Amino acid sequence: MIWQKEESLSRDEMRLLQGERLRKTVAHAYENIPFYKKKMDDMGIEVGDIKGIEDLNKLPFTTKQDLRDNYPYGFFAVPMKKVVRVHASSGTTGQPTVVGYTKNDLDTWANCMARALVGMGATEDDVVQNSLGYGFFTGGLGFHYGTEKLGATIVPISSGNTKKQIQIMREFGSTMLVTTPSYALYLAESIRSMGIDPATDLKLRIGALGAEPWSYEMRNQIEELLGIKAYDSYGLSEVIGPGVGFECTHKNHIHINEDHFIPEIINPLTLKSLPVGEPGELVFTTVTKEAMPLLRYRTRDITSLIPGECGCGRTTIRMIKCTGRSDDMLIIRGVNVFPSQIESVLLNLGEIAPHYMLIVDRVNNLDTLEVWVEGKEGITFVDGMRYMKEIEKRITEEIQSVLGIQVKVKLVEPKSIARSEGKAKRIIDKRQL
Repeated sequence: MIWQKEESLSRDEMRLLQGERLRKTVAHAYENIPFYKKKMDDMGIEVGDIKGIEDLNKLPFTTKQDLRDNYPYGFFAVPMKKVVRVHASSGTTGQPTVVGYTKNDLDTWANCMARALVGMGATEDDVVQNSLGYGFFTGGLGFHYGTEKLGATIVPISSGNTKKQIQIMREFGSTMLVTTPSYALYLAESIRSMGIDPATDLKLRIGALGAEPWSYEMRNQIEELLGIKAYDSYGLSEVIGPGVGFECTHKNHIHINEDHFIPEIINPLTLKSLPVGEPGELVFTTVTKEAMPLLRYRTRDITSLIPGECGCGRTTIRMIKCTGRSDDMLIIRGVNVFPSQIESVLLNLGEIAPHYMLIVDRVNNLDTLEVWVEGKEGITFVDGMRYMKEIEKRITEEIQSVLGIQVKVKLVEPKSIARSEGKAKRIIDKRQL
């Protein structure tokens, strides 16, 4: 089922629609956001120079730092009386970024979210347990209004309080779970520790998971433990929130709602555009947002784009699941390392739990990487130290084979790595302490 006709336009039809919307957006941004007027004037770019999406690379980039520098409302393109809601990032690593929405923006967002839910197989008969945080974080309210737009039943439990989550899941008959991948794993672990069998005691059938990178191996773990089909939800608060992209039931990569968000891939070092299919940094230009349009926003996410029709009938361009973020990438002794690479190796091994931590340090001017991973209860620790060392050795060899660098693996007791009810913290980089 396809929610809206724009999801199945031909390439020519989509390019025409994108071009028309891009021209209007560039004019709107230039006339109402001082940052863009100055940037374009300094670059010698006039609004009339942008005739279609082939002219995207003439436009300036926008970064998260630009948004922080213009905190809180410097990127708003409409008067405050037309802004009906604001969201903001947590600001844990600096000045938060603030995003504004008009009534039309909220309707666009709800439509994009309804598309995502339909793509994942949801219908108006579903009971959607929304375990993402409400408030400034866009995840909770994004899925909330998308669910209402679809006509399904929303259970706005928000994040945290795991025992209550499981109680509501059982008693309310939740059929769809919305949360982060790491919390889905924690819920699955908690459900089984309470003696609950998801197959017989729960009605869950779909998981909409996002807000943090996760591997296909982690998806397999979640699906097996919860007895559901788990799908990736992609979004950024700055662009709109969740609803930028989603996996459909064919799991043939992530469909981008490109009639609203035009994607590009660039080389993060040279900033040059790359051909479709080549991996690089994902960049978005919003072409329907009123309150806060963004031109060529650098997401820092590393991926590649895939054209062509999906088996579901959608023709929108798709993106490969992100391998990581250019600003989350670790450089260990000159080698680029993404946490997702290590996660894939770990989750392919059957004798460990899907919980890990990466400890980066510098000893005698040499970078070191230590991987802490939990052993499975009843498997790793019952056979003593020798068996543990054998598993550590096997994990070490697998990681070194994939990454090409030496690492130290430490097998730790089950449930000794801190769990998260939101985004998981996987890296401790002591080089920056």
